[in-house]
Amino acid sequence: MELTLVGIATGNPDHLTLQAVEAIRAADILLIPDKGEDRQELADLRRRIAAGCVEDDKARLVSFPMPERDPTVSDYKVRVRRWHDAIAQAWLDALAPYPEARKVALLVWGDPALFDSTLRIAERIRKVRPLDLKVVPGLMSLQVLTAAHAIPLNRLAEPFLVTTGRHLREHGWPKGIDTLVVMLDGECSFTTLDPAGISIWWGGYVGMKGQILDQGSLAEAGPRIVKARAEARAQRGWIMDIYLLRREVPSASAP
Repeated sequence: MELTLVGIATGNPDHLTLQAVEAIRAADILLIPDKGEDRQELADLRRRIAAGCVEDDKARLVSFPMPERDPTVSDYKVRVRRWHDAIAQAWLDALAPYPEARKVALLVWGDPALFDSTLRIAERIRKVRPLDLKVVPGLMSLQVLTAAHAIPLNRLAEPFLVTTGRHLREHGWPKGIDTLVVMLDGECSFTTLDPAGISIWWGGYVGMKGQILDQGSLAEAGPRIVKARAEARAQRGWIMDIYLLRREVPSASAP
């Protein structure tokens, strides 16, 4: 079986690459994760993207229930590994009725290489059946965020760090870095920082219908973002957001 992980950016069909469109059209089966009613919009977006690419009835859209993490497991990495095991089994169960399928595609938000575990889950499949694994890269939400705000990702000749909300909460601002991109943050972890001298560029549903943006000093924009995020999540039942933080530096180092 050939499994292609197709990066679809943020769900905006305009962000699909030609390579992504070709991979979707070539598939015998398109796997669609079902994350429940509160995230039905995400499954519907995948279906609309597929429908816009597939010109005939060649490809089957096969849904599978997305397992949830076990909240009773206290160790974070153990909890995630077990979750990945369950997802891999869900893929196998969904594909079992189609032994003749040779080309399978899974649409992945953003790019499979960055803070996405689809590649790790695919490796579990390789342990139980032959698998030719391919990846089609996609636009990442951090690129869509910086484009939406029309800002550079890094300062001149300076590095940046992509991290998670959990790491920011548990370890604080890393030394030697003035620009942070924070992903997978469900708790507005920027509120744990001393806001002095920090600016934030935030986006919810970046690149999608209903995109929300805000930016400014963390002291002023932070409370607005917390409120806007909570309201948007309550209205739509889910939210995906990302933000960039930048600390002030001496003027000689500024862009």
